[in-house]
Amino acid sequence: MSLPLVNALDSLDSTPAPAGQSRAVGVIPDSQVLPKAPKGKRRKFSASDKRRILTAVDQASEPGEVGRILRREGIYHSQLSKWRQQRAEGIELGLSEKQRGAKGPNVKTLQQENRKLQRENARLHKEMKRAEIIIEFQKKAAALFEPTTATEES
Repeated sequence: MSLPLVNALDSLDSTPAPAGQSRAVGVIPDSQVLPKAPKGKRRKFSASDKRRILTAVDQASEPGEVGRILRREGIYHSQLSKWRQQRAEGIELGLSEKQRGAKGPNVKTLQQENRKLQRENARLHKEMKRAEIIIEFQKKAAALFEPTTATEES
């Protein structure tokens, strides 16, 4: 009974099997399942590549030549504009590779930390003075209540 069903399913797929291969009988491909695409990698341009692309774009004289260069290199016009701006500002480091990730502390955070430490230092000095006063008072109180040998003998 399953044989006619298989033949019926086979008849739904009208594409012929490739030469030298037999089609799997009764297998219907799931159109909802797509193979997972590999994850793309971030492109990094060296400083020499950036300079080379900028000089090629600067030397472009024909209409549409800049677009061809951008397509050939696989970059967007916005990247090109950013590189031009960095070059105009004289930032050679801007044309070089930048390290990604967390940056070191900036001036503002260092100033905030400095003020915090100064407040804590002042608070601790105040506590230390208070503790010194209490210790001094305890020494005087102990001296008052300490029995003297001279008064006991008389």
